[in-house]
Amino acid sequence: MKKTTIYDIAKELNITAATVSRALNDNPRISEDTKKLVLATAKKLNYKQNKLALALKSGKSKNVGVVVPYINRNFFSTVIRGIEEELNPKGYNVIISQTHEEGKKEIDIVQNLLNAQVDGIIISASRQSKGNDHFKYVLSKNVPLIFFDRKKEIEGISSVTLDDAQGAYQATKHLIEQGCKHIAHMTIDLSLLIYQNRLAGYKQALADHGMEFNPDYVIALQSEIVAGKDAAKKLMGLPEPPDAIFSATDLGALGAIQYLREIGKKIPEDFCVVGFSNEPFTQFMELPISSVDQSPLLMGKTAAKVFLEQIESNDVKIEKNVVLSPSLEIRKSSQKTLG
Repeated sequence: MKKTTIYDIAKELNITAATVSRALNDNPRISEDTKKLVLATAKKLNYKQNKLALALKSGKSKNVGVVVPYINRNFFSTVIRGIEEELNPKGYNVIISQTHEEGKKEIDIVQNLLNAQVDGIIISASRQSKGNDHFKYVLSKNVPLIFFDRKKEIEGISSVTLDDAQGAYQATKHLIEQGCKHIAHMTIDLSLLIYQNRLAGYKQALADHGMEFNPDYVIALQSEIVAGKDAAKKLMGLPEPPDAIFSATDLGALGAIQYLREIGKKIPEDFCVVGFSNEPFTQFMELPISSVDQSPLLMGKTAAKVFLEQIESNDVKIEKNVVLSPSLEIRKSSQKTLG
């Protein structure tokens, strides 16, 4: 079947192809009546604009790259939803890539997105992200780059993050208010700023409430459930085991709870646990888990808005750092007292 061209529309309306082209591209020189007539005829003839040709002409592909460690984590998939809800109505398409926490893959993805002529990149840095050259290269190409959740401290690059330190502070303070005296912290990768901030918030809450920081109570783990179980086992083997855990990940909290129940601990009567991220499973379990909510939908929408501001101002090096406020969702895993 022969594709409809602007010449077919011009012939149908007995006007020039140049007039059709200007009308389709919303040129102010063309009257509103002519634009409506051209658009109606284009629809009737099933005309499809050549997006590649438009991109070459305008210098805009209307594609935005979104890079996440894993797409199957509720947090990241909800951030993507927020980005799409903001960008799709503006005519942008989202290209999603996963790094699987691999530094080399992150570098390759960024280069591939640039090769694909994306108008911007919104990214959460991988756990193994090394160096900043690939990020600085994006800026040198005058392409907006926005970090979300996991950021790198690079001048001229915008970010949308959560106040992780405040979230950790709230979680630890809540455990202290429940009467917990020995609070452990499960972290993940302290080379990443978000986990550094969560550790800092935990330590600050202890200090503010006159509790001594014990480095033996800080244990690193991967975000899998089995790692949470192993970490809880190690903590409970200490000469003076903890009576509460603040985990920097919900999966770690889940693993810890599984082990604690295996050894006969009653939760929250004997032991309190709080996670971080507010994954959907935390509220639907037999024992709902307290967790710090990261507002992923708002984070995605905000990152998209920062991109739009940069693309509209035509200055990608205007640095804007947005920090969202966390909220602690208190559930049965940590609530000894009501109120």
